[in-house]
Amino acid sequence: MRQDERLAAILDELAAHGTVGAAKLATTLGVSTATIRRDLERLQEQRLLARTHGGAVSHGVLYELPLRYKEARRQEEKRRIAAAAASRIGDGSAVGLTGGTTCTEVARALVERQGLTVVTNALNIASELAIRPNLRLLVTGGTARPESYELVGPIAEATLEGLRLDLAVIGVDGIDASHGCTTHHEVEAHTNAVLMSRAQRVVVVADSTKVGTAAFARICAVERVDELITDPAANVRALHALREAGVEVTVV
Repeated sequence: MRQDERLAAILDELAAHGTVGAAKLATTLGVSTATIRRDLERLQEQRLLARTHGGAVSHGVLYELPLRYKEARRQEEKRRIAAAAASRIGDGSAVGLTGGTTCTEVARALVERQGLTVVTNALNIASELAIRPNLRLLVTGGTARPESYELVGPIAEATLEGLRLDLAVIGVDGIDASHGCTTHHEVEAHTNAVLMSRAQRVVVVADSTKVGTAAFARICAVERVDELITDPAANVRALHALREAGVEVTVV
């Protein structure tokens, strides 16, 4: 297991339990306790936890992983999902991208495309696309969220007014037929909903861990979603319910 994967796993345990033990982590992750101690030291340097004798405790509530550690999880699935989403985007069209690791992979799949206009509120996506002369990039203003690198709030939403997008590609923390599309942060949810409102078609990209689950803040009802692209491990009943609600479901 790579270090970035171990760090993501450690933060997952902290989010679930509030505390972790070095010895138990070493056994679970199949590495030495010395390796785990170095991992905990690195996370403490980044102020994501506080070391204790024999382990660590979280700084406050870790309800979502920092983006840099989310990227270590389910990478192959996210790349397949992103490739499928990118195939929906024709050259010369205007596309909106929210933040998140899967949307970041969509952006990477678009870098060689011609004549696209990309609108995003994600700083990391903007930094990857800004150097591409074949693409036109529009970045919203707004307040930056360090967990997701997204610009959110009234300034971001004002930037989107008056725009018309052919397609919006939306990353979510949960999608469920009853609860709709959800994310962890209510301001982020509202900004994403405004981006969606500017698009003729909405595609949600979500790996299987997000399907059939709900996070804190609702972005929209599933009736606003035209297509969900996910991977084969997604819950079959949840996918069936989404299809029954009128969502086109693509499994890749």
